[in-house]
Order: sequence, then C-alpha cells, then structure tokens
Amino acid sequence: MILDYIFNAANLFVLPFWALMIFLPNWGVTRKVMTSTIPLVLLAATYVYLFIVGFDSEAASSLANPTLSEIAGFFAQESAAAIGWVHFIVMDLFVGRWIYWEGQRTGLVTTHSLILCLFAGPSGLLSHIITAGIWNRFFASAAKETTAETNPTA
Repeated sequence: MILDYIFNAANLFVLPFWALMIFLPNWGVTRKVMTSTIPLVLLAATYVYLFIVGFDSEAASSLANPTLSEIAGFFAQESAAAIGWVHFIVMDLFVGRWIYWEGQRTGLVTTHSLILCLFAGPSGLLSHIITAGIWNRFFASAAKETTAETNPTA
C-alpha cells in the first residue's frame, strides 16, 4: 500500500515542473522554480528510501553480475519496479531541467525536446543535442549578424 502511494505521489509530484518548463518557459515564476534543486533532492531522497527498504540480499546478488534475465526478474518485483521508476523520474527531470536551462541560456526552443524527455528521457536529450547542433551549424551565425546589424553596440 505504501509503495503504491509513493509511486503515485512521485508521478504527480513532477508534473507541475514539466508543465511550467513546457507551457510557460519564459515566465518569471518558472525560472525561479527551476533554479531550485529541492524537487530533485526530494525525489532523490525518495529513491534512496525505496532502495533501502526494497533492496535485499537476493536483489544485490542478482545485480552483482547481472544478466538480462536476472534484471528482468528483478524488475518483476513491485518494489524493484518502483525503485526503477523513481530512478527514471529523477533522471528525466534532471535532464529536462538541464535542457530547459540550456534553452533559456541560448534562446533555443526546447518544447519538443522537453516533451520527449518527459515521456522518454534519452530521446529528449538526443532531440535537444540534435536541435542545438542544427541551430549552431545553420542559424546561430545568422542570428548574430542580424543582432549586430540592428544593434551596433552589441
């Protein structure tokens, strides 16, 4: 019962942060909220708690020298699945926050990468890396030239 509560709470906890980054990225409140590491600390602490209470010697031995079938067996347990899921949530939010701040720093649009990161973390990271690469290769120099032409003191 407590495992279900923690699982559901962790899922709901991250949604406001994702909503702010995706739908209101330039809002002052979003910037202020996203400067804080408290959400990441709380999620990481939840992960550590689940890891401590849900990890036993059998799990440790199966993960000491893992095979695919042992990993599959490990994650078939509800406690292991909760540990893994919270791990995903923490890391996806961490990467999403980094993508968000890179977009704020560079002016690059990150909405598509953040949405992908929310649903499939590594694909969002890849999307952002590709988007930034394309932007830097084809558009960044044109943007700098336009700024220089319209504002000679820049």
